[in-house]
Amino acid sequence: MRQVWNANIHYYSLVLASLSPDASRVLEVGCGDGILSAELVDAGVPDIVGLDVDRPVLDRARARHKGMGIEWVQGDVIEVALEPESFDAVVSVAALHHMDAAQSLKRFAQLVRPGGTVIVIGLAASAWSDIPLATVASIARWVLGLVHGRWNHSAPECWPPPLTYREMKALSARVLPGVRYRRHLLNRYSLVWRKP
Repeated sequence: MRQVWNANIHYYSLVLASLSPDASRVLEVGCGDGILSAELVDAGVPDIVGLDVDRPVLDRARARHKGMGIEWVQGDVIEVALEPESFDAVVSVAALHHMDAAQSLKRFAQLVRPGGTVIVIGLAASAWSDIPLATVASIARWVLGLVHGRWNHSAPECWPPPLTYREMKALSARVLPGVRYRRHLLNRYSLVWRKP
C-alpha cells in the first residue's frame, strides 16, 4: 500500500512489528491522512478505527481509503466515547505532541484490553545535549527524502513539541510502568507497552 515516504511513515514497520499477531481491533489516534490505518488493514487487522480531531484531514482520509472498511471518527481521544478495554492495540504516530501527553497515555492504557499494546512513535524537542544527534538526524532525513521522495502530510503541525526526549522518557515510565522507550535516528522516539 505504501507509496509515499516521510520520517513518520518510515517507522510504520516498527508499529506493525510491535503488534500482537492476533490483534483484531486497533485504534489509531491522530490518524491524519489514514495511511497507517490502511497499512493495518493490508496487514490483516480486520477492525480499524481511525480517530482524528481535524475534520478536513479526516475527510481526506475517508476519501483516500474508501472501501477499506476503516471506521473514521472525529474527536479528541480524551473526550470521545470509546469503551474501555475494547482495543487490542492503540497506536499513534507523530500525534502525541499535539495532546496532553500524560492524559493521553493514561487514556491509551485505559482503552487497551489486558494483554493489549500501546504503540507510540513520537516527536520531542531537542535539548542542547541532543544537538549532535539532531544534526545527524536532519542529514539522514534529507538523504532519505532524496532517495524515497519526501511526502508532506496535510495534517496541522505543532512545533516545537512541548516536551524534550528526556522529559518524554520520564513521563512515559511514570504513566506506563514497564514501557519500552527507544530513541530513533530520524528525530523520533518509540513507546511500546503491554497492558498486564
